[in-house]
Amino acid sequence: MLHALMNLISQCWKPFGRGDESSSAGIVGREGKDGLLWFKDIGKYGSGDFSMAVVQANHVLEDQSQIESGPLGTFVGIYDGHGGPDAARYVCDHLFRNFRAISAESRGVVTTETIETAFRRTEEGFTALVSELWSTRPQVATTGSCCLVGVIYQQTLFVANVGDSRLVLGRKVGNTGGVASIQLSTEHNANIEAVRQELKELHPDDPQIVVLKHGVWKVKGIIQVSRSIGDVYMKHARFNREPINAKFRLPEPMNMPILSANPTIISHPLQPNDSFLIFASDGLWEHLSNERAVEIVHSNPRGSAKRLVKAALHEAARKREMRYSDLHKIDKKVRRHFHDDITVIVLFLNHDLISRGTVLNPPLSIRSALDH
Repeated sequence: MLHALMNLISQCWKPFGRGDESSSAGIVGREGKDGLLWFKDIGKYGSGDFSMAVVQANHVLEDQSQIESGPLGTFVGIYDGHGGPDAARYVCDHLFRNFRAISAESRGVVTTETIETAFRRTEEGFTALVSELWSTRPQVATTGSCCLVGVIYQQTLFVANVGDSRLVLGRKVGNTGGVASIQLSTEHNANIEAVRQELKELHPDDPQIVVLKHGVWKVKGIIQVSRSIGDVYMKHARFNREPINAKFRLPEPMNMPILSANPTIISHPLQPNDSFLIFASDGLWEHLSNERAVEIVHSNPRGSAKRLVKAALHEAARKREMRYSDLHKIDKKVRRHFHDDITVIVLFLNHDLISRGTVLNPPLSIRSALDH
């Protein structure tokens, strides 16, 4: 009986590939494309099932994402790039790798410090890359990425964030059959009053640290987020000069970094009534409330990431007084005038697996495609 069970488990966790469903790690449901939308309706990771979807709006996809599930628990990353794809791709290539190496140095223990160090090493590595490319590709200095990371380790969820991607928890409410939405991530967007206040306190001698432009608050009138990985032109004076584009160059000397790469990190002990987690880039939350997103997932778990993306697209179309079918026909790059790239990963929490600390081998490793 045990041998048969182990065989069944091993069949569910084959190495991830691009082939049919039978050769994909943890993929037990439909995977496919619908125009600029790429999705996995349902799959398995170390602590339950997951759903994943990405829709492209930019000429080159600037969102990146990954799920890594193995001995260190489950690591989820949402990387919302801006100014180009370079920073988000770098983060997707290096942040988990740094996290894994640092955790190994700490005897396989995950803490807020190991996550914080992984962010710092990734920032340092990208800054070094910008230095190497300065003479040939100086524009990489003006690319950056918001980074939302969730780590499930020994019945604790660690959440780390820089930028304005968001993690929302769906929690069962008693025996009512209802589910409440709880936002677990802290956002760093200048449109949030507390973020503007923080920037003003950090830069008391700079009356232009936040500027209202066309109804949107921006740091130095240039960028909406106050924390990111990359955007080194706003952190190091040596990169805030020609030959980068004039719109990024500050008129006054930079005496200290304008932006930060320090994540806000919280640890959340998982409770039996914690049902699922929605990780998504800002492109989703621009069109859906936390409550609406939780309601969609609760009502239709299978394929819920795709449903969330489509709900956001319907709302984007409605705001422009057009039909979803017409929006669907608009190609990438032009599509960016209607919505941003959107990435969604939904994790469903199986508390029996979480409490037993189940580790399935080989590890699950899935990344969103570089472009669609």
